[in-house]
Amino acid sequence: MKRPSKLTIAIAAAVLAVLAGTALYAQDKGKAGARSADKYTLVSPSGIPFSDFKGYEDWSVVSSARTDEVLKVIVANPIMINAYKSGIPGNGKPFPDGSKIAKLQWKFKKSTEAPFVVDVPDVFTQAFLIEKDSKKYPKSGGWGYALFDYDAPTDMFTADPTGVSDCGHACHVKVAAKDHIFHPYQKR
Repeated sequence: MKRPSKLTIAIAAAVLAVLAGTALYAQDKGKAGARSADKYTLVSPSGIPFSDFKGYEDWSVVSSARTDEVLKVIVANPIMINAYKSGIPGNGKPFPDGSKIAKLQWKFKKSTEAPFVVDVPDVFTQAFLIEKDSKKYPKSGGWGYALFDYDAPTDMFTADPTGVSDCGHACHVKVAAKDHIFHPYQKR
């Protein structure tokens, strides 16, 4: 019986180490991918899927706002941005179906680095999502509303149980003349 050489054993051990490392990397990447993909499996209590807003992270900024509790950045999909640029809602026309807007909300803190007093985003808290579909949401001006809460320690989103499709409509009816949208597209 021929014994394996030390070189053969070393090569086999190296190959096994590379394979094990690759498997662990793929497993970790899969976990991270699953964690980030989890939000796209969520559906609001009224049936609005988070997946309808896939890619919102790269949408154009419409505006920003600050309440006593949170900083908000308002972004919109290309359909809505094009509608804004065409003069909607100022021209009296409604946003087209397929328009989507997201209010991304952070708790804030004072910057410790800026040489002046400024509030900056701290912990992300919510994504308030709005989509225009006049057939699906005829009772709320054609808009459906969903709220997804974010938990920083677990890096997970959950559908807010109070986020029914017309929950935002009660507030947004105040701006019905602007097709139920508070924030204008800000000049740059």
